Amino acid sequence: MKNNYILKRAEKMGFCFGVKEAVDLAETIKSDQKIYMLGMLVHNEQVIEQLKSKGIIVVTEEEVLEGRDEIRQGDSVIIRAHGTIKKIYEILNQKNVRMYDVACIFVKRSREELINHEKSGYKIIFIGDEFHPEVRGIISFGCDVKVVKDFDELKKMKFEESEKYYILAQTTLNKNLYKEMTEYIENKYENCKVGNTICGATFERQKAVEKLSTEVDVMLIIGGKNSSNTKKLYNISKGINQKSYLIQTYKDLDFEWFEKGNRIGITAGASTPDEIVEKIESILLGGRCNG
Repeated sequence: MKNNYILKRAEKMGFCFGVKEAVDLAETIKSDQKIYMLGMLVHNEQVIEQLKSKGIIVVTEEEVLEGRDEIRQGDSVIIRAHGTIKKIYEILNQKNVRMYDVACIFVKRSREELINHEKSGYKIIFIGDEFHPEVRGIISFGCDVKVVKDFDELKKMKFEESEKYYILAQTTLNKNLYKEMTEYIENKYENCKVGNTICGATFERQKAVEKLSTEVDVMLIIGGKNSSNTKKLYNISKGINQKSYLIQTYKDLDFEWFEKGNRIGITAGASTPDEIVEKIESILLGGRCNG
């Protein structure tokens, strides 16, 4: 087994400011009553387990919507970085809880733009994964939102000349792809207006992985496998460097990946804490995978 690996980090990677704010707040809330987090505060299982070990209770959207939760007046509830649906906010307000809404600033901006443009008579088209909690939350603040999953579906849409449309996108969408999609719309239809709520930190991380994946033999993308932004980093890297691997922890490492090259690039999703990255780097530099 080699131990002469050369490790290179992406210029931008790991916790974004929104996730850091959410985790820091969750770790510092003090209360004589129970503290809940709504679903996965961030899409990283290790972070969630750490918060649960401190006594924070996970409650799902389904439990709240169906009245199966045990949240009581005066309890604290943390709204995750992805936000949640309008109905949940209403229920929690009725319960008179201490609500800590740490939804990302770009998520909140999307909500506001959707609401304001719909009030102004626009039909809303939202580009993203309709099953992702961020998307479900944002579109719940609208009355009639059309969700399209990709460029092909967007091209098939029929835009009525008598209507006006406002385009929004999931905050973690590939910015270059979104630019391509919106340019197509703007060049073809005069009755469409385009919003820009894609997370700047997400775009910086996408550019950084695009650059690094050309400079190394193997790319490691570290993060939760349910994390949208992490999967997009992986897809960008894989499109450039076939030897790109998505891993959650050091336990996923396979040293056979590095047999034909010792230059290893490392990036991490926006919900991946530094200690997970540092553990993986330590093992690679030590040439072993135990402990």
